[in-house]
Amino acid sequence: MSQAPPTTHDRPPAGGRAGATDGVVRVEHLTKTFGAGAGAVHAVEDLSFEVRPGRVTGFLGPNGAGKTTTLRMLLGLVAPTSGTATVGGLRYDQLERPAHVVGAALEAASFHPGRTARDHLRVYAPQVGVPDSRADEVLALVGLSEVAKRRVGGFSLGMRQRLALATTLLGDPPVLLLDEPANGLDPEGIAWLRGFLRALAREGRTVLVSSHVLSEVEQTVDDVVIIARGKLVHASSLPDLARLARSRVSVVSPDGTALDALVAAQGWTVGSTSRDGDATAYELLDVAAPQVGAAAFAGRVELHRLTGHDVGLEDLFLQLTAAPGDASPAQDAPPAGASYGDAPTTHAPQGGER
Repeated sequence: MSQAPPTTHDRPPAGGRAGATDGVVRVEHLTKTFGAGAGAVHAVEDLSFEVRPGRVTGFLGPNGAGKTTTLRMLLGLVAPTSGTATVGGLRYDQLERPAHVVGAALEAASFHPGRTARDHLRVYAPQVGVPDSRADEVLALVGLSEVAKRRVGGFSLGMRQRLALATTLLGDPPVLLLDEPANGLDPEGIAWLRGFLRALAREGRTVLVSSHVLSEVEQTVDDVVIIARGKLVHASSLPDLARLARSRVSVVSPDGTALDALVAAQGWTVGSTSRDGDATAYELLDVAAPQVGAAAFAGRVELHRLTGHDVGLEDLFLQLTAAPGDASPAQDAPPAGASYGDAPTTHAPQGGER
């Protein structure tokens, strides 16, 4: 399959589209409860975050965290119990031409297997309010021009993902909400998607990408919003999240008194300590194993074990989203209110433009 370049087209920039808003996605104290009484399920609880134009934001959390429910509330497909979800200060149902403002693909899209890729898009084009020629434009954008006349029933999952993305782009929207867009893509396709989404953001569009795996999007996103059990657990830029990943060193000495004195003299941060007879074990934070080994050698402190543990972003993500009792919380994680900003379907306008 030919690869489309990471660019869109020569139409006006996102901010100049008819009916466009400022492109800011804002979720404020959003709550959704299904059922009542003892059997109530709190899918989303008091969730607040903001997604800004010109950035790719990763909306992250384990399966069942409430990501898809949140996206559905943004699209007016689920009514919030309380709180608001808006694009440019307006609810989705208040947008004059919604498909020209928001393009969304929720999980795996459904396609008629007997239709060609072009015909699938031509079905939606009149509802969006664009000519049939737009179908060929967006097929070229996502690298599907060569298979435009092939029936979708023969498409791979990765090709279906590209067709779903093409559907979201029909109205040339400044805001894109994409649920697991990398699912089914091979390494070449993932590299293409990464460049494509970043090109969309460079045009000034707002791009929100959901995933349950941080490593899948960490080379793509600028900002992260992480939720677990329906609640916000972290929101920041990706570099700010990376700074929370702390290296750890486990060290054991048969001479606990000497090791205590060494740790105090070096001013190392202690994560935990334990004693078993004469042996003392420390978990030290923000220090490398070679540093500890060199200091112990210089201080003539006998060591029986010295092990370094590098904490990566994925480890930190798992710590942040772990259920109580499953794992230790991330060290010094920022407060949940940091100021940043599940049924399969591809969202398309219903009953024409509103």
